[in-house]
Amino acid sequence: MAASLKTRDLARCLLNYEAASATSTEPKESAALGVYEKLRQSLSAFAGEAAFESLAFRALTQAKSEAPSLWAVQVTEGGSLQNLGDVEPQSDTDQGLAAKFPAGDGGIILIARLLGLVHIFLGEALTMRLLRVTWPGAALDDCNSENGRKT
Repeated sequence: MAASLKTRDLARCLLNYEAASATSTEPKESAALGVYEKLRQSLSAFAGEAAFESLAFRALTQAKSEAPSLWAVQVTEGGSLQNLGDVEPQSDTDQGLAAKFPAGDGGIILIARLLGLVHIFLGEALTMRLLRVTWPGAALDDCNSENGRKT
């Protein structure tokens, strides 16, 4: 089952905020990796490194079924991601999957899956509070509308 539109919109909002807040003096990394690392730090402090590593592994496993470009990505010991920056459009053998889930959506799908799992275990209120502490300037309430899309 795919991540909900609401969760995917929230992930997209966080990625957009992270990309917009990056300065030219910071190392060039994908917005998805930046969001992931901030989530890793916040959730590891909250629930422990092993708990985050388990959530990250499960989220990545789920995301790989939706985004074939994520098959090279791995969760390392400690919960860091390996090879996420290497996710580029490839010549996929399954053109149907490639058309439905372009490589650029891999980061959104991964973050959405991770947020979905956090929501399941912590609930919506605690998840949103954690996100507001991690991204204090982000307008997270504006990420979703009634139909899952900001109008």
